[in-house]
Order: sequence, then structure tokens, then C-alpha cells
Amino acid sequence: MRFSESIKPISYLKTHASEVVRDVSNNQKTLVITHNGEAKVVLQDVKLYEKTQESIALLKILALSGKDIKRGNFNPLQKSLKNVDKKISEFKRAQNEVQS
Repeated sequence: MRFSESIKPISYLKTHASEVVRDVSNNQKTLVITHNGEAKVVLQDVKLYEKTQESIALLKILALSGKDIKRGNFNPLQKSLKNVDKKISEFKRAQNEVQS
């Protein structure tokens, strides 16, 4: 992304709103909107925003997992896999009960 093309004054947004929204949406762009020469808001495609939020959530999970590992707060792989298998079996059993 070229910052020189992604920074626009609010006056540009006011006069070209439909064009800006279409461009941001179609090209998954991010624009910085300035007011009185200062960056004030970011205009971003909603799909790109969602991807960014998902990435942040994953990074938080990784950070928390790292802290748990440092504290020794984790299960061995075999135990974790058994727990997953147990949850899958319970889910399948519940689904069969619902269908019956």
C-alpha cells in the first residue's frame, strides 16, 4: 500500500464519497482521512477489517498460550487428543439423540 495514495483530506471524502466507498470496498483498501492536516479516522473495507480483527484475536490467543506454557499450565499432547476425541463422541451422541 502506498501511503501517498491512501491519505485523503476530509474534503476529498465529502466530494467523492461514493467513489471512495466503492474503491475501498472493491480493492480492500484502507484510507486515512485527515482533518485540518491531522490524521483523524481510518476508512477500511469491512472484509479487511474482519480479517484484521481475526488476526488480532489469534495473536492474543498465542500470547496467552505462551504465558500458560511458561507457567507449566498445559496438558501433554496425548491427553489433549483424548479430550478432543471425547468431546467429538459426546457431540455425535447428542446429535444422534436429537435426530431420534
